Amino acid sequence: MTNRRDFLKKAGLTTVTVAGATTLAAPAVHAAGRPIKWRLQTYAGAALAQHVIKPSIDAFNKAANGEMEIELYYADQLVPTGELFRAMQRGTIDAVQSDDDSIAAPVDVSVFGGYFPFASRYSLDVPALFNHWGLKEIWEEAYGEVNGVKWLSAGAWDPCHFATKDPIRSLADLKGKRVFTFPTAGKFLTRFGVVPVTLPWEDIEVAMQTGELDGIAWSGITEDYTVGWADVTNYFLTNNISGAWAGSYFANEERWNELPDHLKTLFNLCMDSSHYYRQHWYWAGEARLRTQGEKLELTSIPDEEWATVETEAQKFWDEIAARSERNARVVKILKEYNAAMVKAGRPYRYS
Repeated sequence: MTNRRDFLKKAGLTTVTVAGATTLAAPAVHAAGRPIKWRLQTYAGAALAQHVIKPSIDAFNKAANGEMEIELYYADQLVPTGELFRAMQRGTIDAVQSDDDSIAAPVDVSVFGGYFPFASRYSLDVPALFNHWGLKEIWEEAYGEVNGVKWLSAGAWDPCHFATKDPIRSLADLKGKRVFTFPTAGKFLTRFGVVPVTLPWEDIEVAMQTGELDGIAWSGITEDYTVGWADVTNYFLTNNISGAWAGSYFANEERWNELPDHLKTLFNLCMDSSHYYRQHWYWAGEARLRTQGEKLELTSIPDEEWATVETEAQKFWDEIAARSERNARVVKILKEYNAAMVKAGRPYRYS
């Protein structure tokens, strides 16, 4: 709240009614010779942001050589995550790092952001799908229909696993569990009795301690250790509903268009740097902490039982495809891509 109040003071307030209601003013046009200032908010809390975005923003600020400075804010620090898209659209903030699903992006493809069930097996699947299988062009098309926001780039994060207080060794163990997860993932998991719970990111650790939550299906084991969730859960389920979280960078369209080309190029390079760092940080962490971590006991649901979850995901895909012609195109690509990976065999797919 202190950060939000400071933000309000910096952003300025504009009276819009006689009664005194206020809205945040858009950033002022930058005076000649002064550095361009951006406010960027990530979905991630402070501990996680040290890895998923801060190194790249620090590098950008250094390389910009005084021409531009990006102020980085963490989860819910200025704006609640679910309101980030609208705040960026209005110019209240200049840029966002998150998944489309969590920020309630008003496009049909937002359902594929975050953890779309079984869309990927490995983290490399996400950049392959966007850069070589046509998803990039579809995202550009979708966001091109929305005024005020520029979709910039997508990348992969960690796989989606359950971290819980009680052990999960069968699908029956999921029934009734109150779980913090992403919107679309939560809708899918309700088919197996999970009760999705939405809370501010910073409240999750306390909610686990007070019993408000039974588990978390928001990350892989690397994040569980990094952000402290491994301290308030006991078990880690090795079965996952997605091989990688798909997240993006977005910017206020006007702010983006104001940038000179060399700063756009620099920002693109720093996004790529961020995507690359996450690839190896998560990949190394997932294996190391499963084998060397001492806080969480690993559990598994038998493959033959988990296969029913994968089968149900295909039904879920078809339901999403029926929502729009564009969604149908995305699902078609996902099906063709995964079929190609299976046909290609090792190392792309082992089964």
